[in-house]
Parts: sequence; structure tokens; C-alpha cells
Amino acid sequence: MPSRRYLLAALVLATPFAAQATAEADLGSGHASYYSNEFAGRRTASGELFDPADFTAAHRTVAFGTRVRVTHLGNGREVIVRVNDRGPWGRGRIIDLSYAAAKELGMHRSGTAQVRLRLVGS
Repeated sequence: MPSRRYLLAALVLATPFAAQATAEADLGSGHASYYSNEFAGRRTASGELFDPADFTAAHRTVAFGTRVRVTHLGNGREVIVRVNDRGPWGRGRIIDLSYAAAKELGMHRSGTAQVRLRLVGS
């Protein structure tokens, strides 16, 4: 039986070149906030437990498991997060980030930041 590595290589080679492009689709810009650590251990909408140390996020419409590049428009720092929850429910917010992602972006002290979201191609 072929190994997973050979099956993956065959799949990649069989995929049309245009489908392999890693262009990132724009998901818009707006205010980001982050989850309080008091949510640690609670279930997210995807069913997994929230861990503030993971690079995860909540978005209202993006599919669970999707990776999103978040760029802090004030300082240019970027982080890639995986969507595993729904929200944010705060007025005027487009994404809620884990504490680890907020810290990486440099917004953990202010609590919010203007960000741009881009869908990361696989």
C-alpha cells in the first residue's frame, strides 16, 4: 500500500497549477479584540476547548479550521490564526483573537486594534 507521502505527492502533481496558487483572499478590515483568559477550558462553537496559548480566533462566517492572516494596521505585525469559534459579538468587531495571537500582534495591552484579514491559501 502506498505511503501517505506518495499519495500526497500524487495529489499535488495532479492538481492544476492554477489551483495550487497561494493567493490570499481579502476578508476585509476592521476592529479586532481578544478573548479574556477566563474563557480558558470552555468549549468553542467548533467543540474544541479554548486555549489562550493557541493561535485561534472567532469569526462570524469563516469555516472552522480555516487559517486567516491577521495584520495589525498600526504596526504591520502579522499572525496566522485558525478559526475555531463564532463571534465576535462585540459591536463593530470583525474577529476575536486568542491571547497568544493578540500578544504576537502587540495588541494585548490595548485590547483592540485595527486589522486586515486575509484568507490563507492551503
